[in-house]
Amino acid sequence: MRIRSLALLLTGALAISSLSAQTKTTKATATAPAATAEPAKPPFQLFALPYATDALAPVISQRTVKLHYGKHVVGYLDKLNKLVRENDIKERDLVRLVRFSSGAIFDNAGQLLNHLLYFKQFRPYEAGRVTEPQGALRAALLRSYKDFDAFKADFEKAGGEIFGSGWLWLSTDEAGDIYVEKTSNAGTPVTRGRVPLLAIDIWEHAYYLDYENRRADHLRAIWQIIDWEVVGRRYEARAKGVQL
Repeated sequence: MRIRSLALLLTGALAISSLSAQTKTTKATATAPAATAEPAKPPFQLFALPYATDALAPVISQRTVKLHYGKHVVGYLDKLNKLVRENDIKERDLVRLVRFSSGAIFDNAGQLLNHLLYFKQFRPYEAGRVTEPQGALRAALLRSYKDFDAFKADFEKAGGEIFGSGWLWLSTDEAGDIYVEKTSNAGTPVTRGRVPLLAIDIWEHAYYLDYENRRADHLRAIWQIIDWEVVGRRYEARAKGVQL
């Protein structure tokens, strides 16, 4: 009888211990913090540079690249994403957004697109190395200019004529004709139905730290870092529109 009573007591104690453990587990589960939701992906994201920030020096210094890309471009991106959310804009094709928008949305979308084309067209500086376009693009240029130097002179002259802030472009149409274009502020050949090939930023933040007010010196130097293979591919793919 005493053995049976002891057994009953042990069974009861084990049951209470098990119930207590289950209760603690339930409380722990109930009080565990909820998983933090991942932040929503921004409508547009920052493009990566295809080279190090010091790779363009001395034509464009690391200081300028860090300021230009890391501050100005990021600023346009952040403003654009804010405007897109606030206005419930569904378009996620940057080129289409530029083509059909206006006001502040156009300004920031245009600047994001222009800078993407700008920074993607450079290659790291190599002392003494200056290349020229080849293939179909070269042939198109020579239909309008007697030689490449004549094109460069005309292009640099157009860049010097831009008043205030803007962009200097080499662009094309579907037929393959080329144009030297000047736009103010965030303007782009895209809104004229053309395909940008070469984009030179004439806003002072693009060159003032390195050249001060000597814009002409900047335009003469920038040929040393143009990647004509990138520009040539843009020309060859013109029928498909702007290639990012």
